Amino acid sequence: MFKYTVKRLLYSAIILFFVMFIIYALMYNMPTSYVETKARELASRPGANKSYAEWLADLNAQYGMDKGVVGGYFVWIGNAVRGNWGDSWAWTIPVTQVFKNTIWYSFALSVVAYIFEIIIAIPLGITAARKQYSFTDYFTTVISMICISMPTFFLATLLKYIFSVKLGWFDLSGMQGRNYMNLTDFGKFLDVAKHFVLPSITLIIINIGGLMRYTRTNMLEVLNADYIRTARAKGVPEKKVINYHAFRNTLIPLITTLGGMLPGLFSGALITESLFAIRGIGYASYTSMTQADIPFIMFYLAFISIMTLLGNLISDLLYGAVDPRVRLS
Repeated sequence: MFKYTVKRLLYSAIILFFVMFIIYALMYNMPTSYVETKARELASRPGANKSYAEWLADLNAQYGMDKGVVGGYFVWIGNAVRGNWGDSWAWTIPVTQVFKNTIWYSFALSVVAYIFEIIIAIPLGITAARKQYSFTDYFTTVISMICISMPTFFLATLLKYIFSVKLGWFDLSGMQGRNYMNLTDFGKFLDVAKHFVLPSITLIIINIGGLMRYTRTNMLEVLNADYIRTARAKGVPEKKVINYHAFRNTLIPLITTLGGMLPGLFSGALITESLFAIRGIGYASYTSMTQADIPFIMFYLAFISIMTLLGNLISDLLYGAVDPRVRLS
């Protein structure tokens, strides 16, 4: 298992190196030079102590734009490895500071949604498989297909219209109420938590459909296996057949999927956070994209790449942990 882990880590490092090169090459070859635009903006600010040419030279040197694609990439990746991602053009603070200020809001939102997705989707998927072709199965299938097909912006708008406009239970957007500063620490926590309710519901509804269908499909495959029929023929109670024999084997592909979802806890929900004005990493990335904040965009794309590779690595390791065949091979 140790050799397998080391091999997967080396593969991930190689893939990440080339993925980050693609990110840099795409930004380098964009038809519009945002570096020139930024240099022009900095030079035109009141009290600017450098000319346009000087700002342009500084920015090109900072991001390696004056050394070609390959040379510039090594300048950029060298700074990135040392933790120097530059200053955000939109937020006017270091990119890493923007990350620290936003990541935990996204993490809190995603953790709540992740937990409820598991609690809701997996039992419903198992129930649908147990009662195949029944009303419960058809109803669960319809609900899951609706959840899969529903656009995030439509669901978020619908929830805000019902619970904010019509019922007045929640604010339309934002993370704090009007009286936030007058509340106690616990009151502030409850106020922020209240503003996270609708975004969490949005993420849960959007994501449970796929997990529900995946659980049902794998459970059906296991329930039709020969050893399940043998267990039933021997008179093993149905509850034990489902919970002990069937569900344990369903966990093999299910754990792999859940492991791949874990990095999503840190990558943010760009559309949901933007619609509800939750100041997470997704909202920050959307704002940066609309304002051509190249340093933060490059950081965010690299961060998403790392999270994706980490998700694949976690999935592989979890699969090896639950399936002895992987360890033996």
